[in-house]
Amino acid sequence: MKICVFGAGAIGGYMAGELALAGHEVCAIARGSHLAAIRSHGLKLIVEGRTRTVDLPASDDPAAFGPQDVVICALKAQQAHASAGAFAPLLGPRTAVLTAMNGIPWWYFYKERGRLDGHHLESVDRGATQWNAIGAERAIGCVVDPACEVVAPGVIEHRLFKRFTIGEPDGSTSDRIVALRDALVSAGFDAPIRDTIRWNIWLKLWGNVCFNPISALTLATLDRVTSEPGLRALCKSMMAEAQAVAAALGVAITAQMMERRLNAAGSVVGHKISMLQDLERGRSLEIDALVTAVQEMGRLVKVATPTIDAVLALVQERGRQAGLYSHDISRADGSDEWSDYRLD
Repeated sequence: MKICVFGAGAIGGYMAGELALAGHEVCAIARGSHLAAIRSHGLKLIVEGRTRTVDLPASDDPAAFGPQDVVICALKAQQAHASAGAFAPLLGPRTAVLTAMNGIPWWYFYKERGRLDGHHLESVDRGATQWNAIGAERAIGCVVDPACEVVAPGVIEHRLFKRFTIGEPDGSTSDRIVALRDALVSAGFDAPIRDTIRWNIWLKLWGNVCFNPISALTLATLDRVTSEPGLRALCKSMMAEAQAVAAALGVAITAQMMERRLNAAGSVVGHKISMLQDLERGRSLEIDALVTAVQEMGRLVKVATPTIDAVLALVQERGRQAGLYSHDISRADGSDEWSDYRLD
């Protein structure tokens, strides 16, 4: 399979390296010192204590590569929006785009089959830029579980988990998703196909909608956010509001899962969740896909989200004061933030 990984940082680089080692024709879009290292010395993967080096073509210009069978988008949501036009050289008539990203995806209402079918979300796809430039018909959903880190330019260490849950927006088991599943499995990943990928997206978002902004506001690690009584109560309030929004959209997450989600997160002692890491490292904050989108969807289905609204206003201002957030961001900053650490 011919695959381009757009954003070959922690998760993208992990996927690119393993897929290339499995014999697929893989290229990568990267930048900065990370790109320079990949070009000079290859991409190094550290998995289960073993280091392997992968030689694969890499560039910061997608025009260097032709149309692909699959483009894996492993960017942050705001970077993906800013880069939408750059996907064009990679897109052939049948190219699929796997959105290996956190939060609510820009294609969420494509073939959703509810009353909002075909609606685009302004919070994550301002002006329907991705919907029009990439095409919602290309999208395949993905929920990312692995934890990886770029420990040095061109060097990616895998820490935990190997599962990438995937699903078609219409819930079908299409030929293209079966081919993609087979490619991912051949690379050693777990890649279950789900006919309700939006449920999996919401399940992960259920934690991210509260853990990330609360951590950025308080500077608290994940175990602290989920165990300190006041912060845990705040998490529960935000999770209950998100659950109500999801339910209004036909996605049922049982209340009994809340304690399990909180307890599981709390077991990761000392972990700084991604938004706090970004704040500390001076990288743009992924607020809109994780929080603003829930607020927008709540308004669409007339479900009140007062706690989410309040926390969102606070974290947006925290981001603005640090110069790391604007809903009008049109491009990613100049850092190597495609090389981010991901465990949320």
